[in-house]
Amino acid sequence: MIINNDFEIGYLLVAFALLGIILVGALLNVLHLDRWHPKMVGAAIGALIGFVLIEAVPMFT
Repeated sequence: MIINNDFEIGYLLVAFALLGIILVGALLNVLHLDRWHPKMVGAAIGALIGFVLIEAVPMFT
């Protein structure tokens, strides 16, 4: 996939942030790690993973 538009990058970051909210937030909630808000931590981790993937994948192609 070729990303050549700022809108596409923003869309992917939002998508990964939502996946982080769902997956990581649910994992932290199940593990009863409620010291920080699980959905906010999940969103941050998801956005970071999305940003890293967007930056790293073009290096492999």
